[in-house]
Amino acid sequence: MGIIRKDYVLERYVFYATSRGKRPQEFRKIIQQQPAGVCYFCPGSESLTTKEIGRKGSAVQWGMRWFPNKFPAVEKRGSPKLSGPPLFRESSSYGAHEVVVETPHHGQQFGSFTAEHIAELLKVYHERIAALSKDKNCGYVSVFKNHGKDAGTSLIHEHSQAISVPQLPSVIREECDAAGKARSCPYCSVIRKEAKSRRNAGENDAFIAICPYASRFNYEAWIFPKRHLRTFDDFKDSDFLHCAALLKSIISKVQHLGASYNYYVHYSPKKEDLHFHIEVTPRIATYGGFELGTGFVINSVMPEDAAGYYRG
Repeated sequence: MGIIRKDYVLERYVFYATSRGKRPQEFRKIIQQQPAGVCYFCPGSESLTTKEIGRKGSAVQWGMRWFPNKFPAVEKRGSPKLSGPPLFRESSSYGAHEVVVETPHHGQQFGSFTAEHIAELLKVYHERIAALSKDKNCGYVSVFKNHGKDAGTSLIHEHSQAISVPQLPSVIREECDAAGKARSCPYCSVIRKEAKSRRNAGENDAFIAICPYASRFNYEAWIFPKRHLRTFDDFKDSDFLHCAALLKSIISKVQHLGASYNYYVHYSPKKEDLHFHIEVTPRIATYGGFELGTGFVINSVMPEDAAGYYRG
């Protein structure tokens, strides 16, 4: 018999159809190789990107570099304020769009990075969120990674992105509202309870990974600090390394499936009290008419089984 589960705090529902399920190795996909040609993100191609904002490393040899996206989804032009008659309001797609190239090595995948390297990447995220948030019209900075064709990327050279937008994203607003209605942080309660459950996907001294109770994606995992940290601003130096180590562990297992994946950072806006976390969403299954037509999701992998895979 299938079951329906509700998200911890959001009005979001998942239908579990485990009869469709497979063993982890049966989800493995053939990794598609990018055709040979010039890679805009490789050393020697720096002149082919937009003007560099910053880098880790020397002027001769870099370990990471970041710059504006050559084909931005948003730009700092026009007005970010909605205007127009009811039902037909619009504004300029105002904001900034940046790319962070995570490694100079073309074929290196995220799971083979050292935890120290990933910690430095998280510090770059922190820096870019802080820098982009200085714009008075910035409502939020979305930091995310797309890996693989099914996750929405066309370049295999490892990179992530930051996009600032004038509005607070609706999912962040919903998470903040749910947290504000509770007597205490609901995610702190989730962490305490899930630490003892079969959905615990791994932990270290400062962070824990869980496969959420109402996972929307096959092998979805969320990474939380055990302490109530709101943003990267609250991190100690050791927190970056602990977070990086757990993110490396989870992504390494996703890579073993040969799956495309996304991850994205959820941090608390100013004047809110949202528990920081990173969501990792492997893109193994494809949404169909049921998902698109209802907003509900069918998942063939129970989170308890997914967490067992990560622990194992």
